[in-house]
Amino acid sequence: MSSASRKAAAGMTTGWLLRGKDNRLTAYAPTPDGVLRWTETLPGGPGWTGPELLPHPGLLPHLAFAQTAEGYVHLLGLRDRPRAGGPKNREVVHAVQFQTGRALRDWQPLGTPHTKDVNAAARTGRPSAVVDARGAVHLFVRNGNGHLSYRNQSPTGRWLGWGGVTPEGGKITGEMGAAVTDDGRIGILGPADGLMTHWSRPKPDAQPERAEEGDEPAASAEETTGLCTGPGRLTHFWRDTGTRTLRAWRPGSAPTDLGGPGSGLPALLRTPVGGLDCTILAARGPDGRPQVAAYPTETEEAGLNWTPTGEPCTGVPALATDGRGRVVLAVVGEDGALRVTRQKDEPGLALEAWSRV
Repeated sequence: MSSASRKAAAGMTTGWLLRGKDNRLTAYAPTPDGVLRWTETLPGGPGWTGPELLPHPGLLPHLAFAQTAEGYVHLLGLRDRPRAGGPKNREVVHAVQFQTGRALRDWQPLGTPHTKDVNAAARTGRPSAVVDARGAVHLFVRNGNGHLSYRNQSPTGRWLGWGGVTPEGGKITGEMGAAVTDDGRIGILGPADGLMTHWSRPKPDAQPERAEEGDEPAASAEETTGLCTGPGRLTHFWRDTGTRTLRAWRPGSAPTDLGGPGSGLPALLRTPVGGLDCTILAARGPDGRPQVAAYPTETEEAGLNWTPTGEPCTGVPALATDGRGRVVLAVVGEDGALRVTRQKDEPGLALEAWSRV
C-alpha cells in the first residue's frame, strides 16, 4: 500500500466495518485515489481478500456509511476537483454497494447547498448519514455558512433537493453526527460556539427541528457521533478537546464523562455480552493503541474501565459483529494494513490475538 493510502486511512470516520446480507464483513478506507476495500472470504473469517482500490480520484479522507435492512451499503464523501484561479470545486458524492465484494455503483455527485458560491461550497463540512425504516438515506452537513443543511432520498431512491435550517444563536463550529432510533426519529448533534446544538427530525419528510434539550455547555468538541441505545432513544458521544476524554449525552439528562483519554471519536456497537444488552466503545488511546470499554446499555455509566489492546493504529477503530455473532474490532495499523481481533468463544468480552490482513 502506498504512503498516500496510509495517510488517507488515518482520516477514517466511524462505522467503516459492516456486515452484508451474506454475513461477510467488509472494511473500507478512503484514499485520494478512491476507496480501499477488504472483504471476508467466509462469514466469521478468518480469511480476507484485499485491499482492492475502488477508484474515485479527489476523494477526501472521510466517508460516511449508512446500511439498509437489505444489506445495501451507502458511501458518502467529499470530493475536491482542481479549479483555476480559486478554491477547489467541492461536492458531496454518493455510491452504493449492493452485495458483499461486488463493484460499487457509479459515484453520483450530490453537489453542495451552495450552487452559486464556490467559496462557501469549499467550506462544506463532512457528511453524516442514516437510513430510515423505508431504506432511504438522509444526509446532513455543516454548510459553508456554519448552518445545518440536509438532503435525502425519496422512498424510490431519488435524491430530493437541498434543504437547510438556520440556527438560533451561534454557528456550527465542528462536524455533526446523526443517528436514528428504532422507530425512525433522527437526532443530529453538532458543536456550536461552546454548546452542543441538537436537532430532531421526527418524521422522514419533516424539516429538522431545533431541540432545546442538548444545548449543554461543552468546553470544546470537534465532532460527534451517535447510537440508538434503547427503544426510541439515542445517545450521542464526543471527545472533549480540552480533557481529551469522551463524553456521552442523552436527551433529558446531563452529559457524562466516560474517561478514555485519547484522540478521535469512538466506534460504537450495541450487542449482548453474556446475555446483557451492552454498549461497546473502542477508541484510539493516548499511546496510539486501540482501547475498549463496555457497559450495560441503558445505565448512566461514568468513568468506564478502558482496556488497551494491540499495536498503535491510525484513525478511528471499527466495531461490528461477524457471521457467528462475535464482536469484531478492526483498526488500520501505522503500516496501512488492516488488523482484526475477535471475541473469544467464552463468556465476556475477551479478545483473541490480533491478526494482520
